[in-house]
Amino acid sequence: MSKFKKKKSGELPAVSTASLPDIVFMLLFFFMVATVMRDDELQIENKLPQANQVEKLAEKKKVVTIYIGKPNPNFQKTYGLTEVVQLGDKIAPISDVQTFVNTKRNLMDEDDKDAMTVSLKVDQNSQVGILTDVKQELRDAYALKISYTSVEGDPLKNLKN
Repeated sequence: MSKFKKKKSGELPAVSTASLPDIVFMLLFFFMVATVMRDDELQIENKLPQANQVEKLAEKKKVVTIYIGKPNPNFQKTYGLTEVVQLGDKIAPISDVQTFVNTKRNLMDEDDKDAMTVSLKVDQNSQVGILTDVKQELRDAYALKISYTSVEGDPLKNLKN
């Protein structure tokens, strides 16, 4: 007669965690490669003005950003000390604003084209003249939804002291 072995208490064997560090490092590497931290590298000085009523833009994919300010010290030899316009990752003349906006609009989905907003990130020390020229180019491109980007704070705080 054969002997029958008794089943143990029905516990599952322990799960091996030897491959866990490999999986963690693989995920970490994937996210390091796939993540985009910033869309544009600023080539201008851009200290935004403060505002007491700030509203967030709803969807970033519908926003086209234009920067206005003086060039960083690294770019002052090339572009001088006067205010310039940065479109994407490059400093460009004001006449390129219309082409830039139309190109960005054409890359959007049909539903998003009508809801496109141009976000102007203008340095608080910039002259009004360059801003007026950019706004005229935006009118010519039929980009009529404009948002002025600022940081939250009380703009009158410095005047009260």
